[in-house]
Amino acid sequence: MTAELVRGQNHTLPQTRLEIRVSAGSPVVAGATLGDERGTVRGAEWIAHPASHRVPGLEVSRQAAADHRLAVDLDALPAEVHRVTVVLALPMGAGRPVSFGAVAAPFVAVTGLDGTEIATFTLTGLDTESAVSALELYRRQGAWKVRAVGQGYAAGLAGLFADQGVAEAAETAAAIQEAVASGLARSVAPPPRTTEGERVRHPAGPAAAGAQAPASPSPEAPEAQQPPEPLGDPTSPRTEAPGGPIDYAHPRRQTSAPPPPPPTAPPAAPGQPARPVAGDATGWSMDERLYNQIWGMFEDLARAVAACRSAVDFAESRMDQELERTLSDPRNRIGGAGDRAREAARAKRDELAGRAREALERDLAQLAAESAVVEPALPAAYAGWDNPVWHGYRVPMEIPMALRIGDLHLSEAPSLRIPLLVRLPLERGIWIDSGRAASEAAASTTGDQLRSLAMETAVTLAARLLAVYPADEFSVHVIDPAGSASGPLSPLVGSGVLAGPPAAGAAGVASVLAHLTRRVDLVQMAIRAGAADALPPDLDTGEHLLIVNDFPHGFDDRAVTQLRYLADEGPSVGVHLLMVADREDARAYGPVLDPLWRSLLRITPVADDHLADPWVGHAWTYEPLRTPQGSRVLEQVLALVAEARRGGRR
Repeated sequence: MTAELVRGQNHTLPQTRLEIRVSAGSPVVAGATLGDERGTVRGAEWIAHPASHRVPGLEVSRQAAADHRLAVDLDALPAEVHRVTVVLALPMGAGRPVSFGAVAAPFVAVTGLDGTEIATFTLTGLDTESAVSALELYRRQGAWKVRAVGQGYAAGLAGLFADQGVAEAAETAAAIQEAVASGLARSVAPPPRTTEGERVRHPAGPAAAGAQAPASPSPEAPEAQQPPEPLGDPTSPRTEAPGGPIDYAHPRRQTSAPPPPPPTAPPAAPGQPARPVAGDATGWSMDERLYNQIWGMFEDLARAVAACRSAVDFAESRMDQELERTLSDPRNRIGGAGDRAREAARAKRDELAGRAREALERDLAQLAAESAVVEPALPAAYAGWDNPVWHGYRVPMEIPMALRIGDLHLSEAPSLRIPLLVRLPLERGIWIDSGRAASEAAASTTGDQLRSLAMETAVTLAARLLAVYPADEFSVHVIDPAGSASGPLSPLVGSGVLAGPPAAGAAGVASVLAHLTRRVDLVQMAIRAGAADALPPDLDTGEHLLIVNDFPHGFDDRAVTQLRYLADEGPSVGVHLLMVADREDARAYGPVLDPLWRSLLRITPVADDHLADPWVGHAWTYEPLRTPQGSRVLEQVLALVAEARRGGRR
């Protein structure tokens, strides 16, 4: 029976391998500290946090998120540890809540590895606090117990750490917040929560059940959502014609619960995995069901791999502990006893790891079968360039929910690709890193090739955005100060879909930035004043994408300030950035540009494992979408877009 704790109440723990699950209404940082008999944290090495997510016997999330799973093995803690304190804190940053009084009360549950709840605690009564000691696991007379604490700190993590005796509390807290900010910047944002937004499950057999089992000891949660950087459902910059009201909501987003998917396949036979079906998720339309299904596959793969990795790590740790206990007895170091102990420990390790890998293989097979039926059913906005759906492309009448900007995969299943879908209208800008990354693909590519590939990636993304928006509702501007991207830009320039010729030189940079900055200012003023009819009649209220190549070449201090302004304020009123840049080229600006880089979703022109999921924080390999060799699908799609635009202007 679950013990529902109130502040100060304790409860005996029936087992030593646990999960601590955290649910909050907005992204929080989840960590833990280890304390001695007096509760003192002896140093930074006794703090588990996103930048150092593992300490002996404990693993926490790598980023801020609305949901966390912390893994605890009390038997693996150092002998001097008598207390484990679970810590929650609000991530710092512009636009984020500054106190727990401004967000929903966090909920914490201590569970067994099978998900059975042992004790729960809702942290009510918080006000100005930005960090809180949620609960603690403590050892008393050889037995472990859990106590609900709920002690908040208005001084944040620095005050909390100082209270626990950390020598450099402020410095440690600042380092954690810096790591969280970096994690949010690289995290894929999860889809916004809905009342009935869960994926439809079919636990018909062991394969299906395995794919849906929660991860065990490995909980980015944040991201980057935050799934790294979980964000809510943002407003959309889509507008009506000047003189009418400005509507900042996606035209097809619903606020009530969506219906479940219709039955499209017969139930699976007993003991057999469910037969995969495209659109097997809740949603108001097939596009929304496919969107939710893809995110469900993303989460299933993340948690299945996390469970396997965690089980293998546990098997290794348990083998080391058993060997240490056995060999600590001098009598076992001579004769055959030591060898037999080693063989037995390794055999047990291999058995545990083997079972974990078998479960993962079942999960991967189920997900691969699901992917095989989902990919052919995807609409153009979700499909790769090699999908036949593009051969029947027509300019749409309304914008889709999301856009595919690449694929993600993990090392355990390199052939299982998860489409990376971002919501439309775009919630943040995109930065295509043309610099030298650490991946094998980048190492085998020259600097000039990387810059060319980065610009080609930008062009294909711009083409996809143009293709999925109705005619004349999306405009693309290009800043190419040195004219170095004329080759990759030729599909956009030649088709006539750009708002104007690529801007070159300092004067061109200033002109485009001034035009888009004016648009952002005017629309923001109209919204605040509730006077959409006062917008100038020549103002284009559609959405705009600004492609910037070779930054910061051609940018003076004023232009850099305007660019940062567009990155911060533009998305909410329909102006989006697509930066093609090497951060090293802008190193002279130092930390001044750090907020700019963090505000953009970083992707690469070649395969690179830099993106994080919002559930367990795996490093996912991102690969950009390429048109098939010799295909002219890109030119054909752009020609249809240009023709529709010309027809609309007649």
